[in-house]
Amino acid sequence: MLRDAANLFIATPILLALSACQQPPASSTAAPGGSASSSLERGKFLVEYGGCHDCHTPKKLGPNGPEPDMARMLSGHPETQAVTAPFQPTGEVWTAATNDHLTAWSGPWGVSFAPNLTPDLNTGLRSGVWTEALFIQAMRTGKHVGTSREILPPMPWQAIGKLSDDDLKAMWTFLGTIPPVLNHVPDPLPPAGAR
Repeated sequence: MLRDAANLFIATPILLALSACQQPPASSTAAPGGSASSSLERGKFLVEYGGCHDCHTPKKLGPNGPEPDMARMLSGHPETQAVTAPFQPTGEVWTAATNDHLTAWSGPWGVSFAPNLTPDLNTGLRSGVWTEALFIQAMRTGKHVGTSREILPPMPWQAIGKLSDDDLKAMWTFLGTIPPVLNHVPDPLPPAGAR
């Protein structure tokens, strides 16, 4: 079991890096006056193709190993799983680590937690802070809420930010239709020694 976990630990960052490098096919979002359902379908496609579940959906153990827990779809790092300090690598080969859910990442930047992308009014993307315009600005600039702190690794905002406005709007629209999940994700932790 430990060996399998080590293999998953090694393979996961590689797979995430590869998926982040992929560019989605050309936009098929409906032209102005097109149907809302085609935009919604495009948004769902982009969220799934872009690998958003890889980090934003907690995992559960299934028959073939870890798999997304769709009952907590895109709800981010589970608030019940406390992380109090960055991972301290024991050798010079390792620079980053992740938790069992793949929702918390530790590296030279400190600890980043995948945010809640559900439309929960208290803890998610519809909590009153985010708007469609801020979502697009965040994906274009790499700034949380489009203006504040840096969006931390492993979020591939650089690739997502190359999508068209129509595609980013489609993603925003789709994320507004998924089941809301009340889950308060903690703020990032600073690097070790920077507290």
